[in-house]
Amino acid sequence: MVKALFVSLLTATTLLSSEVLTLYKSGGKKLLDSQMNTPTYWSGTLFNKDLRFGYFERAFSLLTCSKDKGSLELYTPDAQKRFSLKKRYSAFTGKNAGDKRTEGDLKTPIGIYTLTEKKRRVDPFYGPMAFVTSYPNLYDRIRGKNGDGIWVHGVPLSGTRDPFTKGCIAINNNDLIQLDQTINPSNTLLIIDSSLKQWVNPAAYSAILAGLYQWKYAWTYNDIDSYIATYDNAFKRYDGMGLTQFKDYKERIFSKNEMKTITLDRLNIIPYPGEKRNLFWVTFNQLYVSDSHRFEGEKSLLVRLNANQSISILTEE
Repeated sequence: MVKALFVSLLTATTLLSSEVLTLYKSGGKKLLDSQMNTPTYWSGTLFNKDLRFGYFERAFSLLTCSKDKGSLELYTPDAQKRFSLKKRYSAFTGKNAGDKRTEGDLKTPIGIYTLTEKKRRVDPFYGPMAFVTSYPNLYDRIRGKNGDGIWVHGVPLSGTRDPFTKGCIAINNNDLIQLDQTINPSNTLLIIDSSLKQWVNPAAYSAILAGLYQWKYAWTYNDIDSYIATYDNAFKRYDGMGLTQFKDYKERIFSKNEMKTITLDRLNIIPYPGEKRNLFWVTFNQLYVSDSHRFEGEKSLLVRLNANQSISILTEE
């Protein structure tokens, strides 16, 4: 019986990566876990995927804002998560160039944001309505950036306005109404950059996926050294916890030596806007089950892809 099980698992390692992934998510064991720890495994999964904006297991509509070009573009995915341009809008952004740092600096932030609220009633200066963004996001907060009230809104219902904003993104009112009719705000990401992001080699996504599953593998099988090695020395958690304190906290948990089941699903990896080209925003739904704890929910990481193709986690929430 044991021999038959081993032969069965060994045979599974020769399957196409998509088949192994299906088997894994339906209850694969440690051998299948280990298969996902190498970039070679993931290179097959990435074949023929649309990676222009990142790696997506969960499909979002994308709003991409180029501050230099003064444009806001809407891309929507099809069933295969391939994105097509639906509309390009002219857009006003902050009066001052550069990334937003402090309240009142008249800069539009650079980053990746969700649309957290649709305001149906706003001051007529902002047009017929507005979408509220999630600025400051996790990465903004750990860097000490502040301010709020960054919206995607319209233009004054009467009169004229300056060709810039205090930090928001403003588009024509008819365009805003059309956008409202097209998107689901809760399933839309806003990516803001000075200029459009450069192309990312698919090998980068293979390396990041392998690194994430190495991190998960170490976590699942209580390998505290390999687990902590995945975190950057400058790591800061959402609550301000640094690496030393985080390591002490995790060592206490790992010392219980509990059996764990950890599943990552609906995983997305998006190149983070800005000057640094090796940072990636990672989100996924996580299911964690042990004898003493159960958690299911959304998790976010900011990771750096290193020159040796390993990853370092800079922050998580």
